[in-house]
Amino acid sequence: MFQNIILLFQTEVEGLEREGVATQSFFDIIVQSGTIGIIIVLVQLVLSAIGIYIFVERYLNISKASRIDDNFMNNIRLNVQSGNIQGAKALCQTTDSPVARMVEKGLQRIGKPLRDIDAAIENVGNLEVFKLEKNLSTLASIAGAAPMIGFLGTVTGMILSFYQMATAENVTPSLLAGGIYQALLTTAFGLVIGIFAYIGYNILVANVDKVVFKMERTTTEFMDLLQEPSN
Repeated sequence: MFQNIILLFQTEVEGLEREGVATQSFFDIIVQSGTIGIIIVLVQLVLSAIGIYIFVERYLNISKASRIDDNFMNNIRLNVQSGNIQGAKALCQTTDSPVARMVEKGLQRIGKPLRDIDAAIENVGNLEVFKLEKNLSTLASIAGAAPMIGFLGTVTGMILSFYQMATAENVTPSLLAGGIYQALLTTAFGLVIGIFAYIGYNILVANVDKVVFKMERTTTEFMDLLQEPSN
């Protein structure tokens, strides 16, 4: 039984090779998917380009935000304990990171109640998190929209195939090829784009969470520093 199946499969493959199907280029396959299939594939290619740009841009910016000098808080502590608040502010201004901007806001509020200082730092932190999460919702939308657009191509491709079956006198495989190409190609494209966009989105979210943790830890250290008894 299995030998018959293998022979049948080999016969089909040889037949396809004789007809030149196996030598078709990727562009030829897209063209054979029809006008609607071409439009859907182009839309998916645009979505993939946008997704790649967002992932690379966000990954680089989030990675930059996560790089914090281990001695940063130690230097802030030394300056504050010695009364050199301006030196601590200058250190924050020369450090391009969300943590430095939060600490700088806290230094600007020194002398006010601790609750006000903590609220000011928290407000800056919320703004920094908002900037870190920029365009992540767009990437998540691409992860969900790309497969849906692919399924739209599946539906339109099957409609086209059944319409041709209903209106043609002689139903041949080549007559149905356009609709089937459209159905399978757009679905495959959508799933591939959606999978990679989903993975990229979760990688970025995980990196943002790491930066947020560092921001919260630094805020706690700074507030503890302000409550330490002066020498």
